[in-house]
Amino acid sequence: MRLPLFASASRGSSAVGLTLAALAFGASHPGPAAALQMGVGPAECVQAAPHSECGALDAAYQPAGAIKPNPKTARAKTGAGKKTEVEAGKGNEELAASKAGEPFRFFSPESFWNTSLAAEAPLDLSSTAIVGRFLAEIEREKHTGIDPTINTKRWSVPIYTVPADQPTVEVAHRNGGTSRALQAAWTAVPLPPDAEPAAGSDAHLVVWQPSSDKLWEFWHLNHEGESWSAPWGGAMERVSTSDGVYGPSSWPGATSQWGGSASSLSLAGGLITLEDLERGEIDHALAIGIPDVRAGAYSLPAERTDGRSSDPLSLPEGAHLRLNPELDLSSLNLPPLTLMIAKAAQRYGLIVRSLGSHVVFYGQDPTLTGTNPYAGKAGFFEGREPSELLSSFPWKSLQLLQMSLFPSS
Repeated sequence: MRLPLFASASRGSSAVGLTLAALAFGASHPGPAAALQMGVGPAECVQAAPHSECGALDAAYQPAGAIKPNPKTARAKTGAGKKTEVEAGKGNEELAASKAGEPFRFFSPESFWNTSLAAEAPLDLSSTAIVGRFLAEIEREKHTGIDPTINTKRWSVPIYTVPADQPTVEVAHRNGGTSRALQAAWTAVPLPPDAEPAAGSDAHLVVWQPSSDKLWEFWHLNHEGESWSAPWGGAMERVSTSDGVYGPSSWPGATSQWGGSASSLSLAGGLITLEDLERGEIDHALAIGIPDVRAGAYSLPAERTDGRSSDPLSLPEGAHLRLNPELDLSSLNLPPLTLMIAKAAQRYGLIVRSLGSHVVFYGQDPTLTGTNPYAGKAGFFEGREPSELLSSFPWKSLQLLQMSLFPSS
């Protein structure tokens, strides 16, 4: 049985938590080498950051022999090199759990990714202080010219949705074979031969097969000749009833160390999909990456962390934020996409999934479409930079929901 570091008391609660000072676990969190041995994923660089800036994060987490690839989201070859889109994240006709007329969402309807937040959901006692510190980080970023953004064509997540008859390949577990169960899960992956991982050094990629209700995800996926390999990642069966976080029930032999993110939250969770944008509504929580992740502790639903900050007011991975439910979003005159994100943040919340070089949301990589639906005046970004769109996001109305903290091993 796992005992919590402490369950943060909510406002109005009589519970007494540890002092904030007691939450600074910087000395006990694992270094990069130990993190790699544990299968902890890398820091995630952001799309707008210069490559040299990302390199500082990547170097400490680079597994031996890792090779950088690039992005794509979901496509299959037909004919002489011609490519047609396989719609990623679309409604699944083969999966009975997908109801007609309802938007497709990864994971169980009861998952933390898909559950609407009650207006009276308890806040963490430290909500004001921790959110204040987070707002100060956003202001610091603005002064340095690196604003919060939305990753799309780099350092995001391509999702390849494949049919039941997709030929399978083996993906070699290129990390010293530290997990026999993970290698077994990767023995027959329905990975298209022309698949490409996301651009950026994390080289993420997700394969989703609706007919089997299974998902595979990779970190540092590499393709040389006819061989595929990755040092870490995960595999998940019964996706439609999963919470969307890796653990023993994800796959035979799976552990909470699995997953392409360093928090064990699936890469498919919290992604702003093209379907979301086409419908004009996001019906799930959103994943975010932040630069100052707390070291030595994580909050459920996360299962691990690569945090480095010793500041007890820094957000841990797994922290669940939301916009104040009393905020009238319609009165803010937000751009359509910003309003869409704000509505999701108010109804479902934002979940800290990853360490990044600054604050970032994740938009589905659109490369497979042959166009960039985010770009141009008619695109989802309406001819503006994502950082410009997020400049009007009501960050100051964020609240931190009650945390359940655990020490990292």
